[in-house]
Amino acid sequence: MNKYKTLAALVATALLATAGAASAQTANVTGGGASLPADLYKGKPDSILPANFSYAVTGSGTGKKAFLENNSALFQASGTVHFAGSDSVLSGTELSTYNTTYNVSGDANRYGALIQVPSVATSVTVPFNKVGGALNLTVTQICGVFSGKINKWEDIAGSGRSGDLVVVYRDESSGTSELLTRFLTAACTKDDVAGTSLKPVVWAPNEVAAPKFAVQSTFKNLFVNNTAPANFIPASATGGSALYSTVQAAVGRIGYVSPDAIPAADNTEAARQAALSDATKVAKVKGYSPNEVDVQATLESAAPPSGAAASDPANWVPVFGNPTTGYPIAGYTNLVFGQCYKNTTVANNLRTFLMGHYNAGTSGTNDTAVRAHGFIPLTKTWREAIRARFVLAGNAAALNNPSTCANIGRPQ
Repeated sequence: MNKYKTLAALVATALLATAGAASAQTANVTGGGASLPADLYKGKPDSILPANFSYAVTGSGTGKKAFLENNSALFQASGTVHFAGSDSVLSGTELSTYNTTYNVSGDANRYGALIQVPSVATSVTVPFNKVGGALNLTVTQICGVFSGKINKWEDIAGSGRSGDLVVVYRDESSGTSELLTRFLTAACTKDDVAGTSLKPVVWAPNEVAAPKFAVQSTFKNLFVNNTAPANFIPASATGGSALYSTVQAAVGRIGYVSPDAIPAADNTEAARQAALSDATKVAKVKGYSPNEVDVQATLESAAPPSGAAASDPANWVPVFGNPTTGYPIAGYTNLVFGQCYKNTTVANNLRTFLMGHYNAGTSGTNDTAVRAHGFIPLTKTWREAIRARFVLAGNAAALNNPSTCANIGRPQ
């Protein structure tokens, strides 16, 4: 009888080991953040994140915070935060705080370096709810709209519209807001925003402070007392889809969203591009629509960093102010992850996804889905640079490089 008990115990142990191995193979990879690429990442038939990846839509600010602090409660999850999506670039302060808290040289418990790389290129579109002809905003006009200087449609010369103008903005910390305000900061002159409640800044030496845009992920914080003008209202909930719905809820409203939030006839690249080119519903800016052809002209000048510059995560995300060619409100939505993970299954799952997304061929594995959602795939040059430095394990800077990450990394 004892031999049968022993045999049963051995079988049970083997079964537990098999179950544990199976569980490890299906280990959930926890992430979240930016709403701009949320439908591309999860929740749609053509979404690109694997089934064992989660993605909580919180906005870029919360996404970065959850990842940097490894605080999964911000994603309404438990355990380790493995990656974040963010249209907001990691700031020098965020990088410094992370390095002094979680990546101190010589600390056996350190997480390892941060990796920040562009995922897809994007425009920030300007949808509106006011019937009329094509709307083509000049720089002065878009500066007036988003500063509060223009609050009547008839004050947009050539719009062919009249009545109250209401601006819908993102209430939470949002990378979409950061991309928009980066353009406005670079493009708007002192005269464009004079007399508004934007926080005053000294524009030049020996001048009195005057209203000015700033690069800001929390839109209302642009204004004195962090209070938007009277004709501004926050979106009904987090995310671009909520902002678009709020714009459409009443006549006279205008806002800013990702291209994926603009409804299309079907989920194809052609339908998406047609929707983005309809200037009776989505404004042109400086004569350009926010479709791929126009945005690509803005993006072509940026090259991946090399040499010593490649060691700084900030250099892996190009930013654009007010480009002279193409649709001007454009940039990248990014993936932020760690170099080192103690859970090798998680690291391998991440690498498998990244190997496909940054495919070294003439096109990326996910390019069709990227275009169908209104985004722009990275060029072959960018994909290969990211793959070579951060994905292929043999590079000392890459994900879970055996020598760099020996005995350190994000917790299990």
